[in-house]
Order: sequence, then C-alpha cells, then structure tokens
Amino acid sequence: MARYDGSMPIKAKTIGLISDTHGLLRKEAVAALRGSELIIHAGDVGKQEILEEMERIAPVVAVRGNVDTAPWAAALPETAAAEAHGALIYVLHDLNALDLNPAASGFRIVVSGHSHNPSKTERDGVLYINPGSAGPRRFLLPVTVARLNLSKRPFKLEFIELEI
Repeated sequence: MARYDGSMPIKAKTIGLISDTHGLLRKEAVAALRGSELIIHAGDVGKQEILEEMERIAPVVAVRGNVDTAPWAAALPETAAAEAHGALIYVLHDLNALDLNPAASGFRIVVSGHSHNPSKTERDGVLYINPGSAGPRRFLLPVTVARLNLSKRPFKLEFIELEI
C-alpha cells in the first residue's frame, strides 16, 4: 500500500479513523483498523513506522500534529482532503485551527484529533468526528479508534474502545 495523497477519488466505503498515537500503535488498534479501505490519521503520529504499518492495511491519509516535530514528519501536511465514496473529507489535527467553512467548501466530513476525546457532532450538514486517542492513555479519557461507513446515509460511525 502507499500513502493516499487525495488527488483522486477513492471508492472506499469503510474508513478507519485514528489519532494521537504518540508513537504507540497498539495491536488492538491494528486489529480494529483491519477491513478498512482507507485509514485517516488525524495527527500526533509520533513515529514514521506507525504510518508504514497502517499502510500495510489500507491507503493512509495523515496530517501532522503538534508532537510531530521530527524530520520525517516535515513531509506530512497540516491539513489534507480526501474524497471517498462521493463524500469530501477534510482532515486536520486541531479543530481550533480550522480556517475554512467546511459546508461552503463542499466538505461533508471533518476529521480532527488533538483533544483525545472521542466525539461526533453535526453542524450545517457537516459531520465533525474526533476518533479520540489511540496511543498512551491520557487523563481518564478512553483509548479509541473509530470506523466510518459511508455506504448509507446517514453515515454510520462506530467508536471502538481499545482498552477496557
């Protein structure tokens, strides 16, 4: 597999969402991402090897987070766009840095990380998703990834808790 650069639509219906791995890719996260046709990593990757391992599962869209300061991470964009199964997806690490109007720009989905808190909200017809943190546990927040199914409307989103 290779890094997906967003330059062409992808037919993916099942998208694995992950963020804030901070250098730790748990075996439970890998298992939860299996079956994804596209994986989106919303930043704070921590190690290049994490992206390489996810690329063995499916094409990966990844953005740079605030902890991604090593030389390898300079190649990661701060934001990315992907088109999957007819839906435009905007990806960034910190939702507070959003510098466009997703609805006016044609995006149906915005994926972000940073807060470590899994969440789903909808505003102006745009679905905002934070898959939570899949890396080391922070505070009392759950350790999660998410799976997004684009085959039906409304889109089906499932949060998967990795550590119970």
